[in-house]
Amino acid sequence: MNSPTVKLSQDLIAIKSVSQISNAAISDFIESYLVQADFEVERLAYLDAAGLEKVSLIAKKGSGSGGLGFFSHSDTVPGAEADWEPYDPVIKDGLLYGRGSCDMKGPLAATMVAAANAEAAQLTKPIFVVVSADEEVGFGGAKQVCQESKLLNEGGWPEMSVVAEPTELKPVYAHKGGQHVLVTAHGRAAHTSTDKGISANFLIAPFLAEMAELAKLFKTDSSFMNDEFDPPTNGFNMVLNDGNCAGNVTAARTECKLNLRGMPNDRHEDAVAMIVEAAKKYDLDVLSNGIEPFYVAQNAPIVTLALQATGLPHAKTVPYGTEALYFQNHTQCVILGPGNIAQAHTVGEYVDVAELESSTAAYTKMISMACM
Repeated sequence: MNSPTVKLSQDLIAIKSVSQISNAAISDFIESYLVQADFEVERLAYLDAAGLEKVSLIAKKGSGSGGLGFFSHSDTVPGAEADWEPYDPVIKDGLLYGRGSCDMKGPLAATMVAAANAEAAQLTKPIFVVVSADEEVGFGGAKQVCQESKLLNEGGWPEMSVVAEPTELKPVYAHKGGQHVLVTAHGRAAHTSTDKGISANFLIAPFLAEMAELAKLFKTDSSFMNDEFDPPTNGFNMVLNDGNCAGNVTAARTECKLNLRGMPNDRHEDAVAMIVEAAKKYDLDVLSNGIEPFYVAQNAPIVTLALQATGLPHAKTVPYGTEALYFQNHTQCVILGPGNIAQAHTVGEYVDVAELESSTAAYTKMISMACM
């Protein structure tokens, strides 16, 4: 139970790095580890909206082009300290407990140990370890890495990469994205006894009726689905906010937030366009943005490599998102890591120690096949 991967996982868990604080301390620890393992390390930093320093690390061992990358993040969701001891890593019944054990300090540790164990003199292609900031709150680190890393953009990205999010060590070739539309109606507040108000809720009501019809369409029309996913639908959802307006006052402003999880070849662009068109028809304010889904061909070299390393016959899809959606524009990605996503962000978060060890072995095998 005291293997290098388990020990490093425990060390990382013990360093509090929730997204609401700076991750500089854990980045210092990771940088020191990688430097001692003969990696060249590039450090990128920015100040978040709260003025806190956020740090991402890009590390490279070996020379030449191509190679294999391992991508992870160092931040976690809040620890819920009132309900357990999230930063006191404990092993019980073959499970390692602690905040980030599953998402994703355990997987990160496995990549670091596998990469550190590779001798630079034996490498014919380089190994990269990339650890980003703020994955849990907007992907700020991943965006900065893609835009500003000299080690990657000038020296060359790895040909193939692993995003080490928890997948129960089953290779993942695709996941859903996220599209968001904000529709706002503006009324005029007044006491209902005066009958001089304009209710934003009534103004937005016809639009909401159309959204109810779209919800039915998205769940019944196969052109808005992708059967490679479970569920195959886009999870269309709507949330309303009129500022908790009192019953005897007309609402001055009503916001409608609409979200869907777009998939490859599912017409999610058309779905967003239909929502936007309906909002404009009723003279409502509308803003839209989103992130595209991640997808790599099932027979892509990185997927084949992951299957060979794990001994599994097929890769799969997942409904949640990862930073692969940004990195896929630069390197061929597969998502592969220990742990079950159902454990992520929970009180009592854990990762199976045997699976954690198996991931180190799988990553080591991938390095051997791709870089030696």
